[in-house]
Amino acid sequence: MEFQQLLYFAEVAKQLSFSKAAQSLHSSQPSLSKAIKNLEEELGVVLFDRTTRYLRLTDDGEVVLKYAMETIAMSRDLQSTLNEGRQLKRGKLSLGLPPVIGSSFFPRMIADFRGEYPGVQLRLVEEGGKVVEQLVREAKLDVGVVVLPVDEEQFEVFPLAERQLSLIVNSSHALAGAQTVHLAELKEEPFILFREGFSLYDRVRESCIQEGFEPKIAYESSQWDFIGEMVGAGLGIAFLPNTVSRKIDLGSVSVIPETIPPIRWDLAAIWSKNHYLSHAARGWIEFIRRQQVRGN
Repeated sequence: MEFQQLLYFAEVAKQLSFSKAAQSLHSSQPSLSKAIKNLEEELGVVLFDRTTRYLRLTDDGEVVLKYAMETIAMSRDLQSTLNEGRQLKRGKLSLGLPPVIGSSFFPRMIADFRGEYPGVQLRLVEEGGKVVEQLVREAKLDVGVVVLPVDEEQFEVFPLAERQLSLIVNSSHALAGAQTVHLAELKEEPFILFREGFSLYDRVRESCIQEGFEPKIAYESSQWDFIGEMVGAGLGIAFLPNTVSRKIDLGSVSVIPETIPPIRWDLAAIWSKNHYLSHAARGWIEFIRRQQVRGN
């Protein structure tokens, strides 16, 4: 049984005339008659009483019409729902954000996206950048925002921002007030880092190793504000994104904007090259691309 046969049958039942139904469907009457005959043969019933002057449905025809109309309605509902998904009137989007990135970079962007596409359900997952990468790789997240670099053989990458980390020291520290510090000067300092699983942990540690020393890690945390408070309490030094360091209480800490060499903090949106990308996810990617163009 073909869907087109049901459409033809329903229109003939509506018009009670093969000629009128053929005109309505923009089809030839022989084609229409053949489709109805094939449907009758397939179902093993007679759908129309053709012995009277006027065409009318048989009892079996009434039953088939009921199911034909339900099938046609379901098909239209399905198409409408699919169109809504393509137009982002509905859908689900899971987005991974490391906490330090989400707090400093995305609230306004997320609010604008929700304002433009209120029917899309947005699920935010806050994890470290390395965890976000893994969740995107496993298709447990649609899109993630991470610190570069990532494996571009596995991920599509859309750069979002180029930043660098600032050094945070206690306000009484010997380096307080400096504008630039060489990383090598920090060899004996206790470091307060984001915990493992955060890309910033790797970025700071790798940069120190490249300068010839392994950083002495005193504490780890997943919260940038707590890290700032620990620096303010004199428990060590820390590196934070420059967008975050501006939010710290400068009464107890001093922000040194640049290090030599700089520790890069370049952000990108990533999604898997190997998994299906939903309409909502595609919509988010197109949205952030538009946002970047406007920002430029």
